[in-house]
This record gives sequence, structure tokens and C-alpha cells, in this order.
Amino acid sequence: MVFSVFKNYSGIIYLLVGISVGSALGIFFPAVTVYVKPLGDVFLNFLFVCVVPLIFFAVAHSISDVLNEGSFGKLFARLIFTFVLFVVLAAIFSISTLYLFPIKGILISGEDVKDVVEVEKNWGDRVVDFFSVGEFTSVFSRKHMLSLLIFSFLLGISVQKSGEKGVFFKRFFASGYEVSKQTLLIIMRAAPIGLGAYFAYQAASLGSELFGLYAFPLLYFYGIGFVYFVLFFSFYAYISFGGKGVSIFWKNNIYPSLTALSTCSSFATVPANIQAALKMGIPPSIVHVVIPLGSTLHKTGSSISSIIKIYVAFLIMGKDFFDPVNLLIALGITLFVTVVAGGIPNGGYIGEMLMISAYNFPVETLPSIMIIGTLVDPLATVLNATGDNIAAIFITRLMGDKLESIGE
Repeated sequence: MVFSVFKNYSGIIYLLVGISVGSALGIFFPAVTVYVKPLGDVFLNFLFVCVVPLIFFAVAHSISDVLNEGSFGKLFARLIFTFVLFVVLAAIFSISTLYLFPIKGILISGEDVKDVVEVEKNWGDRVVDFFSVGEFTSVFSRKHMLSLLIFSFLLGISVQKSGEKGVFFKRFFASGYEVSKQTLLIIMRAAPIGLGAYFAYQAASLGSELFGLYAFPLLYFYGIGFVYFVLFFSFYAYISFGGKGVSIFWKNNIYPSLTALSTCSSFATVPANIQAALKMGIPPSIVHVVIPLGSTLHKTGSSISSIIKIYVAFLIMGKDFFDPVNLLIALGITLFVTVVAGGIPNGGYIGEMLMISAYNFPVETLPSIMIIGTLVDPLATVLNATGDNIAAIFITRLMGDKLESIGE
């Protein structure tokens, strides 16, 4: 049992060990950090180089594959509607909570952010720069992530429309995605060393402020995450099938919740979710489509954590998160993280890199939000995984079907 838990959480454990060692090194031997920081720089550089082809191949491959399967008809349309609706509502809930109850005491104004040059642009220029580039080669740059996403999306559609003549490109996308994915997994093995090196540098620069930087966002996420888990999931069940829907959902959602918490994996929770969803009385035709697809396309926990990480990055930079344009960009990034990047190993890190690219933040903000994303992963996984069960109940109502277990 102990070995199983260690295996499931080994990535987080190794990362925490690396960060702890790095922090201790920075606090007790600050003079050494100038020699350690280059390790963190090398790690981040490799990460940035890897993420561009990974996003390109992943998006193009996914779009061409989905279109190749044809239309799922009525069920597929309602599935996409539900997934997007729940993700957006989770993001709006997080934004509203942060606006009403802001996180205090996080601001770094040291050497890490001095090199940021503020360039005032009107909203039109910001939209043009965010969505497009003037040269083909500029698409394949981490500074133009959204342009890369749009270009990859269009290529995926074009491959499908090309029919047999596009088969070679389709295979190229599939092969490129697998190779890029394996490259990312290899690079991430060095994360404890790379991020540990960065934390050594931060600890030497910030001292005790470093720990406050993570304590407040973590407590905040676990607080609002638990509220969302209990209240919103109950609300979705209630509007679907009333009080009986709430009762039947929570009666059968305990086992999947514990599975998600112990494995820290949405994919590993799929069997428990399917078993629970069938016990809830959800039609098998819905269960066997919604649950597997939801494990990669529907992540409400990631939606909440994405908003909090973006908010923290704005606090670090001393900028206004609640500017309307910044909020729209945050929602777009969150949708990408929860839908497209959900099926990519360490997809959250890709979303974080997209974030600093979209807002033109310095790379020094990346390690801070990466560790926040790692530490919130247990509850985020519970929300991601069991959110598929409540989505299946909601979709059952939208389909006009009934929960067989309550006869409605």
C-alpha cells in the first residue's frame, strides 16, 4: 500500500525534495546560488524548445483525428457544450472569488522582474499581436503561442479535407506528436534539479518571503476547490434530476473521489468513474463516451488552478489581473489548458508557458507558478476526474434520458 502511494505521487515527491534542497541551499549558502542558477536556466530553455513542436503536433494531430471520426451527432454536441460550460463556469467562479477576496502579500520587485519593458498598446494592437504574426517562421516561437495554436488547428482541418492526399501528413502529425511527447517526458525527469536550482536562487534573493508566495495561493485553491466540489457538483446534480440526483451522485461518487486522491491521475480513475456512473443509472451509451473523453477534455480542477496561477503571476509582476483584456486572455488560456493540453503529459506546464508568452512575462515567473500547479494537483485531480461523473449526469438530462436508478 505504501509503495503504491509512493509510486503514484513519486513525481510530486521528487519535485518537493528537489525544491526543499534548493531552498535550503539558497537560505544557508546563498553565495553558491550564482553557480546553481544556470542549471535552472538550462532546464527552462530545454522546456521551451520542446513545447513548441509538441503543441504544433498535438493540436494538428488531435483536430485531424476528431474530424476523421466524423460527427458524434446529438451526444457529441451536448458533450462539448457541457465540457466547455463547466470549465468556463469554474474559471468565472475562480475569478469572481479572487475579485471579492483577493490574495494579499504577494509581490516580488527584485532583480527577477527588472528587465521587463512596459510597452503601452491599444486593445487592437494587443489582439493583432496575440492572434497573428507577420512571418511564417515567427509562428514557431514561444512568444507567439496562440498563433501557433491557430495555425496547427487550420493544418489539422486541411489534412482532413485533403482526403487520401493528406494521409502522409496525418501520419507525420501522429508520429511527431509521439516523439515530442517522449521528449517532454525525458526533459521533465530533470525537473527536480532544474526547479530546485531556481528555488535556491529565489530563496537566496527573497528569504522568508518565498514561503508566503506559495502558502497563500495553496490555501486559497484548496479552500475554493473544496467549495466548488461540494456546492457546484451538488447544484449540477440538482438541476439535472432534483434532490434524488444529488443523493444518487454523492452516494456513488465517494469511491472515484478516493481513487483520484490516491492515484493523482484522472486516467487511473476512469474505471472507478465508469463503475460509479453505471451505478448512478446513467445509460451505458453515455457513460462509455463521456467518461473516457472527459478524462482528457474536461478538467474543472485545472480550470480553477489555471486562473489562480495566472492571478499569482500578475501579483508577482505587480500588474492588474482584472483588466478586461487580461481576463479574456486568461479564459482562453484556461480553455486550452483544460481541453487541448489535457491529453498531453505535463500539459499544465504547457499552459503555464503559454501564459507567460501571452502576457509577455519574464521566464523567471515560470518556476513559481509551476510549483503551485504541482502542489494543488491532488485536489485538482479529484475535481477533474469526478467532474466527469457530474458531467455525465448533466448530459443525460440534456439528452432527454433518465437515471435508471431513480426512474426519472
